[in-house]
Amino acid sequence: MAPWLETPPGQYLLAWEQAQLDEAVADLFGFHALQMGLPQLQGLRANRMPNRWLACGAFGAEDVEAGVAHALCCEPEYLPFADQSLDLVVLPHTLERAEDPHRSLAEVERVLRPEGRVVIAGLNPVSLWGLRQRGGRLARWAGMWRHQPCYLPAAEEWIGYWRLRDWLRLLNFELEVGRMGCYRPPLSTQRWLDRCAWMERLGAHWWPVLGAAYFIVAVKRVRGMRLVGLSRSPRAAGAVAAPASVIGRWPPSRSREAPSGSPSTRTHTEDT
Repeated sequence: MAPWLETPPGQYLLAWEQAQLDEAVADLFGFHALQMGLPQLQGLRANRMPNRWLACGAFGAEDVEAGVAHALCCEPEYLPFADQSLDLVVLPHTLERAEDPHRSLAEVERVLRPEGRVVIAGLNPVSLWGLRQRGGRLARWAGMWRHQPCYLPAAEEWIGYWRLRDWLRLLNFELEVGRMGCYRPPLSTQRWLDRCAWMERLGAHWWPVLGAAYFIVAVKRVRGMRLVGLSRSPRAAGAVAAPASVIGRWPPSRSREAPSGSPSTRTHTEDT
């Protein structure tokens, strides 16, 4: 993917994602942040957490971005961090190139603290860019343009926006930010990309779900406990209940006795 990012469409994609990341991570506080892969994108440069890592794994790391204190080599499916030890994890096109994207996302859930955030950037298969990519693969399969590279770099699996949202929901993540961008057609030259700049505004308004890339910020939620009964403290030893005043009785007592020999008295005696 690194050579493709040097092309005009790659630079166009990086510029949009860099702007989204700078805005999303600027006000996130904590102590430990991790970016997994894609060192060409400075995902943590606007963040102020004291401990920041850049993990490259098998994707390769030519240079460590400026502002990242530590660099390490690991796979996204096996992060070398303790449970609930990170406050922020950035995944720029990481799930697309992971051997097991669902396990990688579950590993992120493991290392994130409650209320920690995961930031994900990916390519949208339901877009003009995705359509051209599938068309190029179909043409190569049919024997045409075999020596012509596809428009986008090869990826193990493209994960759709709605599919990724379902994965996050299953892992107790709550979506905080979800947007798409890069609405210009899949063109290869900077000149034509600049000419189609007007499609950014129209695309965000008329076909917002057809952007070439998506950007997601999700928060890890941990459900609290719910009380099922009242907590009753035992009465202190030697405590004496306060006297209570009787304000009435039921049934009410007779105000006066019935006279002897009255019909009510005789009826009661006979019934007995």
